[in-house]
Amino acid sequence: MSEQQPESNGPDDRDETSDLFERIVAEESDRDPDLAVIEAGSRTLRAQAGPPQGAPASSQPVDPEVARLLQEVEQELSTRWGETKLEPSATRIAALMDVLGEPQRAYPSIHVTGTNGKTSTARMIEALLNAFELRTGRYTSPHVQSVTERISLDGAPISAERFIETYYDIKPYVEMVDSSEEFRLSFFEVLTGMAYAAFADAPVDAAVVEVGMGGTWDATNVIDGAVAVVTPISLDHTDRLGSTPGEIAQEKGGVIKQDATVILAQQPVDAAQVLLKKAVEVDATVAREGMEFGVVSREVAVGGQMLTLRGVGGEYDGIFLPLYGAHMAHNAAVALAAVEAFFGVGAEQSRELDLETVRRAFASVTSPGRMEVVRRSPTVVLDAAHNPAGARVTAEAVTEAFGFSRLIGVMAASEGKDVKGVLEAFEPIFAEIVVTENSSHRAMSADELAAVAVEVFGPDRVQVEPRLDDALEAAITLAEEEAEYGGAGVLVTGSVITVGEARLLLKRG
Repeated sequence: MSEQQPESNGPDDRDETSDLFERIVAEESDRDPDLAVIEAGSRTLRAQAGPPQGAPASSQPVDPEVARLLQEVEQELSTRWGETKLEPSATRIAALMDVLGEPQRAYPSIHVTGTNGKTSTARMIEALLNAFELRTGRYTSPHVQSVTERISLDGAPISAERFIETYYDIKPYVEMVDSSEEFRLSFFEVLTGMAYAAFADAPVDAAVVEVGMGGTWDATNVIDGAVAVVTPISLDHTDRLGSTPGEIAQEKGGVIKQDATVILAQQPVDAAQVLLKKAVEVDATVAREGMEFGVVSREVAVGGQMLTLRGVGGEYDGIFLPLYGAHMAHNAAVALAAVEAFFGVGAEQSRELDLETVRRAFASVTSPGRMEVVRRSPTVVLDAAHNPAGARVTAEAVTEAFGFSRLIGVMAASEGKDVKGVLEAFEPIFAEIVVTENSSHRAMSADELAAVAVEVFGPDRVQVEPRLDDALEAAITLAEEEAEYGGAGVLVTGSVITVGEARLLLKRG
C-alpha cells in the first residue's frame, strides 16, 4: 500500500467548489437546445467542476513531421501480432521488462480487469488519485481516436512526440528480445513495455493499468498490483477465455496477487466463487460490492447523475458524476473503493477520504465513447457496447437518461462478436437501425450484419449503408424526418473503433 495519505482541502476550497458546481448546473440548464455540436475535446456532455484533466481523446498532431513519425511508428507496430491474439505465455514481456530494468517496479499499481466497464473505472480511479495530488500513469485499451490515448500521464494522453520518443528509446531492447525468443513481441506487448517505461521515466506516483484481455497471461500482468479490481464479468472473447463466467473468471483472477486487496464488482455467482477462492489462496483481502461498499442512491441530474456512495471507510454523499446510467454509478463505487484501498482506508486507517476532494474528482471524470453526447438536434450519443451485457446496460441507460420519442441505431461490429445478442438488447429501444461497417480489418461486412439485423428487427426496420459517414447521415435524416419526432435521437454503437470513427466524423476530435 502507498504510504502517502490524501490531504484535506480547506473550507475556502470547499465553498469555491460548491459555488462553481451550482453555477455550472444553472448555466447548463439554460444551454441552447439547438446547439449542433458540443465543444470539441472537452468534457463528456456538460456539467463539470474542478480543473480539466486534459482532453478526453487525443487528436492527430498538427506538425506534419510529427504526424509522419507517428504514422511510421504505428506502421512498425502493425507488423506485429495483433492485440487480439492471446498466447498463454508471459515469457516475452518478462524478458522485455528484464532488459529494461524492471520499470514496472518503480511505482505502485492498481490493476483493473473484468469484461465491461474497465476503461471507465480506470478513468475514475485516475481522477481520484489526481485529485489527491498524486502523479498518475494510466494504460488502457483499445483507443478511441489515436494510439497515444493508451498511455496517459496525469489524466491526459501523452503527446505524439513523447510517444515516438518512448518507442525509439525501447526499440533496441525490443529487438534484443525478438532475436532471442521463438516469436517476436506482439503489438500489445510492445505498447505495454512503452507504458511501463514512460511511467517510470515521468516518474509517476501510481499507475492505473487495464488488462488487454483476460488476466493471467495478459502482458500487463508483470506488475504486482497492490490493489486488484475486477469489474463485472460476462461472456466475451469466449473462444480465448472460456464459455462461462466462471471459466472467464479463472483467467481474469490471475491479476490477484499475494497479500493484495481485491475490489470485486457485482459478479455472476460462478465468477464470484472462482475469484473468492483465488483471493483465499493468496491471502488477499476482499471488498465486495453490495457488502463492504456500493451505491446507496442515485438520481438523474442535468448532464449526469447525483450519487451517494458507500465506501469501505464511510459514506460519501452529494457526488455529481457527469456520466449516464446505473452501470456508471456502479463503476464509480468500485473506483472509490479501489482508491480507498490504495490509501489504506479500512486497513491501516478507518477514516474516509476527504469528501470535497472526492466530489471534485468525480465531477471531472470523462469517458469518451461511453454514453457520450456529441451533437444536438437531433441528439447523437456514442457508446462502445460490443457484447450483449454491455448493450443491455447501455439500453437501460439511454432509456433512463433521455426522453427520446424515437431512437435510431447505427451499428458496425467486429467479426466473432455475438452481434445477434447485441441487436436483441437494442431492439426494444430502436425504432430503426442503420447497419454499416468501420475501417478495421476485423470489421463484419454491412451485408453480413444486415442479415442478422433483419432476423431481429424485420426487413422494414433495417437500412444498410456500407460507409459509416453515409450511415450517420441516414440515421440523422431518419431522426429528423417528421416534425412530431422533435425528441428523436441517434445511438452509434457496436465497437470502440466504430465510435472513434464516428467521433471524428462528427467533429468531436
